[in-house]
Amino acid sequence: MLTTILAAAAPNGENPYGLQQALKEGGLISQTVFAILVLMLFVSLYILFTKLFEQQKIINQAKRVRAGFWASNSLREGAAKLEKNSAYRQIVDDGIQAQEQYKQLTDPVEAHDWLHGSLARSEATINSSLAGGLAFLATTGATAPFIGLFGTVIGIYRALIKIGAAGQASIDKVAGPVGEALIMTALGLVVAVPAVLAYNFLQRRNKAIAENLNAFSNDVLGYLASDGRVRPETKKVAAAAAKPAGTTTTAGQAGGVQTRA
Repeated sequence: MLTTILAAAAPNGENPYGLQQALKEGGLISQTVFAILVLMLFVSLYILFTKLFEQQKIINQAKRVRAGFWASNSLREGAAKLEKNSAYRQIVDDGIQAQEQYKQLTDPVEAHDWLHGSLARSEATINSSLAGGLAFLATTGATAPFIGLFGTVIGIYRALIKIGAAGQASIDKVAGPVGEALIMTALGLVVAVPAVLAYNFLQRRNKAIAENLNAFSNDVLGYLASDGRVRPETKKVAAAAAKPAGTTTTAGQAGGVQTRA
């Protein structure tokens, strides 16, 4: 029924109040606002999906770390089991490198502080990479409604001009500009709401990843500071600890910490 009405209103079968016609009547300003909002929408979706892929990759790396990293005889052996570009391998490699650099220092520095600072910098680098693009999502969520509102104001202004020129507020004079104004308002919300939801969702996942990285970094620090005598408890280590071998287990960062006598 709606199609029949629109066809009757337009001899050529085109909708005189559709999006294309509204943008055509709106001119350069409306077309520019529309293009900016559409670009912001596509960039936001691109950031969302790429960050989800990047986050999931690190989450999968964490699973592999829990599965067998600490069952290795050394950090180098454990790092060899991880992917070359793994975030967790980066922390291990930076920790080993910091330990080697400490031996070359001529100015006395506390070993714990030196290792802790190096591992903290490694974590910060990874977290900074994960946060890339989130600022655009926050900016889009904050500004898209106002960009759409700008298009709305222009549409209402054009409607008022047509009313003044015609001397009467007939529906055929104001329907196009008002429709254009409403389209810009709706588009601004369509762009802003997903951007805000994506920002909050990605931030929450980044926080969980950062907590896991921090826990792993503390475990690496404990291992390096104790020359391998302190490490998180694994299933393999836990089974060995059940036998009287002169070992003790204490609560630590990642569950229990195995301390060898």
